[in-house]
Amino acid sequence: MSIAVIIILFIVTLFVAMCLHEFGHFITAKRTGVKVEEFGIGMPPRLFGIKRGETIYSLNAVPIGAFVKAAGENDPTVPRSLAGKGPWTRLGIYAAGPLVNVFLAFVLLSAFLALPVPVLAGDGLMVGAVVGNSSAEQAGIEPGDIILAVNGQAIHTQGDMQNTLNSVEEGAAISLALLRNGQEIQKTLTPQFDPTEGQRVIGVYIYWNTVSQVNEGSPSYDAGIRAGDCIYSINGQRIYDDASMSTALSFLAEDEQINLVLQRDGNVTTPSLTNAGYHTLPGVEMRYVPGAHIAQDQPPAWKAVYSGAKYIIYMPVLIIKTIPQIIEAPSTALVGPIGAGQLTVEVVRSSGSSSMLFMASMISLGLGIFNFFPIPPLDGGGMLVAFIEGVRRGKRLSPRTVRLAYTIGTAFLIALVVLITSVDIWRIPRGFGI
Repeated sequence: MSIAVIIILFIVTLFVAMCLHEFGHFITAKRTGVKVEEFGIGMPPRLFGIKRGETIYSLNAVPIGAFVKAAGENDPTVPRSLAGKGPWTRLGIYAAGPLVNVFLAFVLLSAFLALPVPVLAGDGLMVGAVVGNSSAEQAGIEPGDIILAVNGQAIHTQGDMQNTLNSVEEGAAISLALLRNGQEIQKTLTPQFDPTEGQRVIGVYIYWNTVSQVNEGSPSYDAGIRAGDCIYSINGQRIYDDASMSTALSFLAEDEQINLVLQRDGNVTTPSLTNAGYHTLPGVEMRYVPGAHIAQDQPPAWKAVYSGAKYIIYMPVLIIKTIPQIIEAPSTALVGPIGAGQLTVEVVRSSGSSSMLFMASMISLGLGIFNFFPIPPLDGGGMLVAFIEGVRRGKRLSPRTVRLAYTIGTAFLIALVVLITSVDIWRIPRGFGI
């Protein structure tokens, strides 16, 4: 997907998210009896409008979001005015816009998570390394063993393995069918719960290949490749058989750098060497998981919905955890529309066109969360005023206090926009490093 297409999709996504945000305000205001004088797409000047009932539906010249003009937004004496409604009704109207964005993010994220994803699958999983003092070490599992089955259930992907381990009762032993030196053997062990990972483990690192031999003095040996390493990727492409290695190398011009990602005893190294027209790494002999290939894994719809909801619910916690980072390095933690557009381009170009759906959900979610901040004139500011008045049993804050809050909040937001926009522009030539 070209950069121009990605930018257009980003602009359309942002525009739709902003329009739906205002539509949330519009519908809620209508349902609560507030007179809506105008619902506009884009910002004035008006190109044309159609009046239906008491509301003008307009299309405007500046294609930036939308707006809702309610009667008496700050004057409770106006009949059917927004300001004349009770505090809890106003709080609901203000909250409706951000909530629509959050719901849209949930729908888009669930749809993204329901898409088929490429996964490595094969006739078992290769043990690349064994963790010391683990269940696997105690059972005598060795690097190079291939796990064929767990409790009689064939294992084809890492997901198969983890799902099987997690389904075992706590403290229960499992049987592993292993392939070692061409012979099938059986091992019995008890998985342990890893609180860091939040799942059961047996203490092995899973590889899809292993380097069985490296000739001393070869370019590969000089680059630091050693027997027992797993060649995870070459210039970003996963390696799982001879064909995948040949394909990855064929994309490189002669004298271009070959960037490797190696796994070694659970650690990652990134050596490199210069391409000399190689179709395989010079001096390296490989061993692969039999039948390894790229398969399409499509999760059930319920799981995608559950994962989407879990992500949305956890997001406020994640934001709170990142506050120290935001304070320490705002240039890396804060992005505005320009930065979001650049990040969208980098993510889609590195992860594929389907990631546009993920970025669209993040754009809508970001818009919703930003508007929840209790800073006038954001929706959260209006919610804060309405909440305070609700706690005061309808006693209104003085107009002077509200005006002062809105003046300070507006000045703060203008300064924040200037800061974030400056950081976004400064970041353009550097990128996010995706």
